[in-house]
Amino acid sequence: MDESSGRDSESHETVRNVVLVVLDTARARSVDLPGGSSERDGTRSGRIDRSTTPTVHRLAAEGTTFERAFSTAPWTVPSHASLFTGCYPSEHGTHGGNTFLDPDLRTLAEAFSDAGFRTVGVSNNTWLTEEFGFDRGFDELRKGWQYIQSDADMGAVVRGEDLREKLEATRNRLFDGNPAVNAANILYSEVFQPAGDDGADRSTAWIENWLETRDDDRPFFLFCNFIEPHVEYDPPRRYAERFLPDGASYEEATAIRQDPRAYDCEDYDISDREFAMLRGLYRAELAYVDDQLGEIRRALEERDEWDDTLFVVCGDHGEHIGEHGFFGHQYNLYDTLVHVPLVLHGGPFTGGDRREEFVQLLDLPATLLEAVGVDDPALREQWSARSAHPESSDASRNAVFAEYVTPQPSIERLEARFGEIPNRVRKFDRRLRAVRTAEYKYVRGDDGSERLHHLPTDPFERTDVSDDEPERARSLRRRLEERFDPLESAESGEAVAMREGTKERLADLGYL
Repeated sequence: MDESSGRDSESHETVRNVVLVVLDTARARSVDLPGGSSERDGTRSGRIDRSTTPTVHRLAAEGTTFERAFSTAPWTVPSHASLFTGCYPSEHGTHGGNTFLDPDLRTLAEAFSDAGFRTVGVSNNTWLTEEFGFDRGFDELRKGWQYIQSDADMGAVVRGEDLREKLEATRNRLFDGNPAVNAANILYSEVFQPAGDDGADRSTAWIENWLETRDDDRPFFLFCNFIEPHVEYDPPRRYAERFLPDGASYEEATAIRQDPRAYDCEDYDISDREFAMLRGLYRAELAYVDDQLGEIRRALEERDEWDDTLFVVCGDHGEHIGEHGFFGHQYNLYDTLVHVPLVLHGGPFTGGDRREEFVQLLDLPATLLEAVGVDDPALREQWSARSAHPESSDASRNAVFAEYVTPQPSIERLEARFGEIPNRVRKFDRRLRAVRTAEYKYVRGDDGSERLHHLPTDPFERTDVSDDEPERARSLRRRLEERFDPLESAESGEAVAMREGTKERLADLGYL
């Protein structure tokens, strides 16, 4: 190995750059992949429209689709921590009780940086910033929702319900930091930002400009998180109208209250028709960010970088839009939340392959580094990853695991907001762990509760058969114990003191 760069000089490298795009809150069942099953959701077509995510579909048709890809957790912080470190939540310790990424853990960006790569990130999710330790290893990590980068977040102005609220928020926030920068960010969000956009358009434009103007010939690692599929679903009208149910108007759909924690806590109700409209809006958000993916691909092609780039698209977790009686992505580990799309294109991941073996997002560090011939012993020593490179010597998985360490927001915060909360939510005040094989899904809480699902006959995990198949439940319980009991649970650090603007943006996303 070339010790100056960390790159294996003897390996046959077929790609030199890596682009990793996370479609925040994209569930596998709603993304258009070759050979994928169609979901019925009440849209005009009654099934997935092939035009929903044509860029992803084309990438998959030309690249490699992993049909059984799973997140390690059902929400952003622990899922991205696993993606960046190759560790399970029990190992990296980043979750609702400790939202800061352990500084002693090695990250994928650090591995690329030390191997001589230019490392650039664009985040549109408030969790994925320097405030929570996710900037480590990046030469630059931008906040995609800002026109000019600033620690002061003007999101309270954007979220104002009327002119009075917007003016009040402007008065309260304008002098928090640099007034000129704050004014520019307000002007962009209120006047120039495309309707229905939550940072994707600005992020894509910045990436295109960066590719055009960069002045070094180093390989690069580019990470981007698009948050549009996340609540609130507010796609541009022209996208929404393609996916709404018959008879539903854009105004009617966008007027539906979108407050997942309030719905889960039975503070208000959403009808079946309203959920059908929400699923249409969600599909429209996916279509919108899919077009942004297409723009990034076009930019790479125009700069003659496409053929030298491994292009990766995945979801970080899924979403409930009425399934199992929930809205959002908290409190459980159903496949709706942890089964995610994963497509790789470039180098060894070409030819339209559809691979059925299990993979996890925590496998990406091993897979991406092997694809570009980088060996990072420090990262390899900490990870639980297995490379999915077609020439890897790592054994394939025959099961995947997921964890929900602690509720986010906490039960105490829910009680403070709603008073009495329903038992169906209160019972999730526990650690959940799940193991999934091709045939069974087993979920166990640290309170002794358990569920077992026979997936061929119960693909939507509605029927608990643990009492009918006690031996199977015991066998999978042992698998969970073998996976997690040897791990020394990472200690929860002190809670991060969030900036007020961060709190407001996270509250708007349904976390606080």
